[in-house]
Amino acid sequence: MTKQIPSPSELLSRITIDPDICHGKPCIRGLRYPVEFVLELLSGGMSYQAILDDYDDLEEADIYAVLVFATRLSQIKRVEAFAA
Repeated sequence: MTKQIPSPSELLSRITIDPDICHGKPCIRGLRYPVEFVLELLSGGMSYQAILDDYDDLEEADIYAVLVFATRLSQIKRVEAFAA
């Protein structure tokens, strides 16, 4: 039996930006979990299940939302160097 993963637009709706929460950094569902924090956990080798076990108020779809958000941020046309 395969789990149904929400669409990218549904996942992105889980990422909120509020100037009064975490200095306006993108966070998960208005909670004080910045996207960058979850990405650091994942890039440090923590499994999504370990993250969910350690942070009770996070949901599996939140992890997918973080990945979709990061993917969208990385979709740039090109990078140019600025003169120093």
